[in-house]
Amino acid sequence: MINQKFSKVKTLHKILPIFQLFTGKEYTRSVFKKDVVAGITVGVILIPQAIAYALLMGVPPIYGLYACLVPLVLYAFFGTSRQLSIGPVAVTAILVMSGVSQLAEPFTDKFIALVLFASLLIGVLQILMSILQMGFLVNLISQPVISGFISAAAIIIIVSQLKESLGFDIPAFTYTHQTVWYALSHFLETNWITLGICLFSIVAIVFLKKWKRSFPGALTVLVLTTITTYLLKLNEKGIAVIEEVPKGLPSFMIPETNYDTMVALIPSVLTVTFIGYVGSIGIAKSMEMKNRDHVIRPNQELFALGIAKVIGAFFQAVPSSGSYSRTAINDEAGGKTTISSIITAIMVILSLLFLTSFFYYIPKATLAAIILVSVFGLINYSEAKYLFKLRRRDFVVMIITFLGTLVFGVENGIFIGVILSFVFLQYYSARPHIAELVNIPGTSYYRNINRFPDAVQSTEYLIIRFDNQLYFGNASYFKDTIQEYVSNREQLPKFLILDNTNMHDIDSTGLHVLEDIHQYLEDQRVQLLMVGTIGPVRDFLKRSGFTDKLGAEHYYLTISDAVDYAENKIERKTIHEAAVQFNTKRRSFLE
Repeated sequence: MINQKFSKVKTLHKILPIFQLFTGKEYTRSVFKKDVVAGITVGVILIPQAIAYALLMGVPPIYGLYACLVPLVLYAFFGTSRQLSIGPVAVTAILVMSGVSQLAEPFTDKFIALVLFASLLIGVLQILMSILQMGFLVNLISQPVISGFISAAAIIIIVSQLKESLGFDIPAFTYTHQTVWYALSHFLETNWITLGICLFSIVAIVFLKKWKRSFPGALTVLVLTTITTYLLKLNEKGIAVIEEVPKGLPSFMIPETNYDTMVALIPSVLTVTFIGYVGSIGIAKSMEMKNRDHVIRPNQELFALGIAKVIGAFFQAVPSSGSYSRTAINDEAGGKTTISSIITAIMVILSLLFLTSFFYYIPKATLAAIILVSVFGLINYSEAKYLFKLRRRDFVVMIITFLGTLVFGVENGIFIGVILSFVFLQYYSARPHIAELVNIPGTSYYRNINRFPDAVQSTEYLIIRFDNQLYFGNASYFKDTIQEYVSNREQLPKFLILDNTNMHDIDSTGLHVLEDIHQYLEDQRVQLLMVGTIGPVRDFLKRSGFTDKLGAEHYYLTISDAVDYAENKIERKTIHEAAVQFNTKRRSFLE
């Protein structure tokens, strides 16, 4: 009975990690106070960002605030990260804007309906991935692809804010460079007051952030510019403001669903699902490593992010993801648990109930500045510099993803990066590292002859190490390389010792090639010896009959064992040949 009760509690904790806080003595009044302070701090930063990112996404500001209610509370209950702060973020906003704008005009009712439907689909997909334990799929997107994509997305976001920063209308162009060229060629049409507000906001936010990271610089600047706009009636001088924002909490509403629309949204849904989850899990993992007071479960994170979007969509919440800046501020402000996210949601509720009337005079130039400051740091030139020095192929992947995203758009850019990563992976997997090993004098160690050219190389045996799985993609390369090593010897070796320590798998094509090599060596009167073959590969070779064909006595645990066997065999053969030669000479002498 006790075991059943314990099992139920354990299951509940697994599904709703928040309840772990209240079953022990871990959650104290002191911890609650820290969560309250952190929640309020994140709240005053989140509110202006949510408004700005909603406009970036192409929906009215109120929907950005709606995304900070139900999703935050649900993630607080289901999420495994204690510091992760979710909500509207710049990259998710531009991804949604880019995809949905192909189907409807931004800020229209149809566009809003499509965004909410997309949020529902993203959530459903994440929940399905969680149920099927498919969190590993995010590993298909390499870090260089993510870095190149996000850097390009940051530039696209920056360019998208030129209209609000300069204060004149810029047509919607297909390509980023067209928008830049139009802005430069019409620069004299700039509303200088708008540009001044934007530049002042950028400088002030950056200064306040450097002064104190947790200080609500964006909110402070927003309040100052809003009051200034109201007092000086700058909206009558061409300064764009967000105008009327509805008061009150979101009502329950079933998103409009349609099969054809769902099919059209699939590219955007897939992109936002993967990029959003990769970003969120990366942030959560960094907090786990920093604080070491909780464990991140990737599949539970998928479920938490998914359920937040699915239910959130019924309360008019646009897609949300983990925010690195707000998460870092939450941690620095002392946030210890997901209770801080609930406090943040309460802050948003209060603003929706009592503060929306003050939002009317918020200058869009200030919101543009908030976005610009947020995305400047996403341009990861240091990563490009690092990859250029460390590994050129990763640098190439990052740069091509970056350029592909700028030229062909965000969805095509990420697709180009993923395909290129797999091309490189297949190319290098098809040509794995193969090394000839030689003995380091005075030791039992055998190392790559290219790294130890002065080590002892035997003329009687050849030692080869293969550093990959043996499969259809590299089987021919393996065969050609082995034959090349053997044929390039001035004197054919009597033994080929194949070090399989790093051969972690083999398929049927690899087996056929191994049989071909064995036959080739036999024709050359060279004996094949296998060293360090791991269990699964050994089992496969046994089932195939290759072990019996080669002979179980030709398998060894270490290279030294195989070398001893070869040398003893050679020595016995030499003695035998000497004895035969002596007996032949003796018979000849007696005759």
